[in-house]
Amino acid sequence: LSVRQAGFPAPIRLNRDLIWWVKFKLMTQRYQVYKCNACGGKLEVLISGGDALTCCGEKMELLENKTEDVGNEKHVPIIEKMENGIKIKIGSIAHPMEEKHHIEWIEAVWDGRTYIKFLNPGDKPEAEFNIPTMEVLARESCNLHGLWKSK
Repeated sequence: LSVRQAGFPAPIRLNRDLIWWVKFKLMTQRYQVYKCNACGGKLEVLISGGDALTCCGEKMELLENKTEDVGNEKHVPIIEKMENGIKIKIGSIAHPMEEKHHIEWIEAVWDGRTYIKFLNPGDKPEAEFNIPTMEVLARESCNLHGLWKSK
């Protein structure tokens, strides 16, 4: 396996560059979301840093941002322009908001700021934010199907 096949940037000096690259890949990154598979707790990284987030004595799972709906489930956030900002709806068809299957939160990231609305079963799967542009990163967390984003 060559350095390039392993996914390292090229050209690379196998000393300082390799050490930096490995450390960078292992560090937590801003906006990553981790889940504890024991208790279900989730956290979002605010400041990049260490590499081993743990909860309940176990390593936490990094949730990947999914971007494409598959099958009948509709999770990708849809951003709509409104008179005083934006509305983020979950799915082209409203996502279920039942006790066993619901959206936990909706988030908008814009201009170095994070806006978040926490939801409960029975709420509408949407959020309004006073943001003057639709050029935002929109994300949501489904309690069953994980993290989804659109941009």
